[in-house]
Amino acid sequence: MRFGCNDSLVAVHDADPSIREPLHAAMSRLLSGPGAPLASGLYNALSSSTLQYVSGYLDGTTVVVNLTGSVQPGGVCDVPRIEAQLTQTAVTAVGATRAEIYVNGVRLAEVLSLR
Repeated sequence: MRFGCNDSLVAVHDADPSIREPLHAAMSRLLSGPGAPLASGLYNALSSSTLQYVSGYLDGTTVVVNLTGSVQPGGVCDVPRIEAQLTQTAVTAVGATRAEIYVNGVRLAEVLSLR
Protein backbone atom coordinates (compact mmCIF):
# COMPACT_ATOMS: atom_id res chain seq x y z
CA MET A 1 0.00 0.00 0.00
CA ARG A 2 1.36 3.43 -0.98
CA PHE A 3 0.21 6.65 0.66
CA GLY A 4 1.36 10.16 1.48
CA CYS A 5 4.60 11.01 -0.29
CA ASN A 6 5.00 7.59 -1.94
CA ASP A 7 5.50 5.92 1.45
CA SER A 8 4.80 2.36 2.52
CA LEU A 9 4.30 0.69 5.90
CA VAL A 10 6.69 -1.86 7.36
CA ALA A 11 5.69 -4.11 10.26
CA VAL A 12 7.88 -3.89 13.36
CA HIS A 13 7.44 -6.78 15.79
CA ASP A 14 8.87 -5.25 18.95
CA ALA A 15 6.06 -4.71 21.48
CA ASP A 16 6.61 -4.51 25.25
CA PRO A 17 6.29 -8.12 26.51
CA SER A 18 5.06 -6.92 29.91
CA ILE A 19 1.83 -5.64 28.30
CA ARG A 20 -0.42 -8.63 27.67
CA GLU A 21 -3.20 -6.91 25.71
CA PRO A 22 -2.09 -6.84 22.02
CA LEU A 23 -3.74 -3.53 21.11
CA HIS A 24 -2.31 -1.76 24.14
CA ALA A 25 1.15 -3.22 23.49
CA ALA A 26 1.18 -2.30 19.79
CA MET A 27 -0.13 1.24 20.28
CA SER A 28 2.20 1.89 23.22
CA ARG A 29 5.20 0.84 21.12
CA LEU A 30 4.14 3.05 18.22
CA LEU A 31 3.58 6.03 20.54
CA SER A 32 6.73 5.50 22.61
CA GLY A 33 8.30 8.74 21.40
CA PRO A 34 11.62 9.87 19.99
CA GLY A 35 13.73 7.89 22.46
CA ALA A 36 12.50 4.56 21.12
CA PRO A 37 14.98 2.79 18.85
CA LEU A 38 13.82 2.14 15.30
CA ALA A 39 15.15 -0.36 12.84
CA SER A 40 17.55 1.19 10.38
CA GLY A 41 15.86 3.30 7.73
CA LEU A 42 12.42 3.40 9.36
CA TYR A 43 10.58 6.62 10.18
CA ASN A 44 7.90 7.12 12.82
CA ALA A 45 5.76 10.14 11.93
CA LEU A 46 4.48 10.14 15.52
CA SER A 47 7.86 10.61 17.19
CA SER A 48 7.23 14.33 17.85
CA SER A 49 3.66 13.82 19.04
CA THR A 50 2.69 13.45 22.70
CA LEU A 51 -0.01 10.84 22.22
CA GLN A 52 -0.76 8.22 24.85
CA TYR A 53 -2.96 5.13 24.61
CA VAL A 54 -5.99 5.32 26.92
CA SER A 55 -8.22 2.44 25.83
CA GLY A 56 -9.39 0.38 22.91
CA TYR A 57 -11.89 -2.31 22.05
CA LEU A 58 -13.20 -4.36 19.17
CA ASP A 59 -16.75 -3.53 18.03
CA GLY A 60 -17.60 -6.18 15.46
CA THR A 61 -14.94 -5.77 12.79
CA THR A 62 -14.00 -2.22 13.86
CA VAL A 63 -11.30 -1.45 16.39
CA VAL A 64 -11.94 1.70 18.41
CA VAL A 65 -8.90 3.41 19.95
CA ASN A 66 -8.90 6.31 22.40
CA LEU A 67 -5.76 8.43 22.73
CA THR A 68 -4.88 11.59 24.63
CA GLY A 69 -2.26 14.22 23.91
CA SER A 70 -1.39 16.20 20.82
CA VAL A 71 -0.41 15.38 17.25
CA GLN A 72 2.69 17.16 15.92
CA PRO A 73 3.25 16.41 12.22
CA GLY A 74 6.71 17.27 10.94
CA GLY A 75 5.36 18.40 7.56
CA VAL A 76 2.62 17.79 5.00
CA CYS A 77 3.81 14.25 4.29
CA ASP A 78 3.42 13.34 7.97
CA VAL A 79 -0.36 13.80 8.02
CA PRO A 80 -1.11 10.72 5.87
CA ARG A 81 1.77 8.88 7.54
CA ILE A 82 0.26 9.47 10.99
CA GLU A 83 -3.15 8.29 9.85
CA ALA A 84 -1.71 5.17 8.21
CA GLN A 85 0.59 4.27 11.10
CA LEU A 86 -2.13 4.60 13.74
CA THR A 87 -4.85 2.90 11.69
CA GLN A 88 -2.80 -0.04 10.46
CA THR A 89 -1.21 -0.65 13.86
CA ALA A 90 -4.65 -0.84 15.50
CA VAL A 91 -6.20 -3.00 12.76
CA THR A 92 -3.27 -5.42 12.69
CA ALA A 93 -3.09 -5.77 16.48
CA VAL A 94 -6.62 -7.18 16.76
CA GLY A 95 -7.39 -8.47 13.26
CA ALA A 96 -10.04 -5.83 12.56
CA THR A 97 -11.03 -4.59 9.10
CA ARG A 98 -11.24 -0.90 9.99
CA ALA A 99 -10.31 1.49 12.79
CA GLU A 100 -11.90 4.47 14.49
CA ILE A 101 -9.27 6.48 16.31
CA TYR A 102 -10.01 9.35 18.67
CA VAL A 103 -7.62 11.91 20.12
CA ASN A 104 -9.03 13.66 23.18
CA GLY A 105 -12.50 12.49 22.06
CA VAL A 106 -12.15 13.92 18.53
CA ARG A 107 -11.93 11.68 15.44
CA LEU A 108 -8.40 11.41 14.08
CA ALA A 109 -9.46 12.64 10.61
CA GLU A 110 -10.79 15.84 12.18
CA VAL A 111 -7.68 16.31 14.32
CA LEU A 112 -5.46 15.92 11.26
CA SER A 113 -7.60 18.25 9.13
CA LEU A 114 -6.93 21.02 11.64
CA ARG A 115 -3.20 20.84 10.86
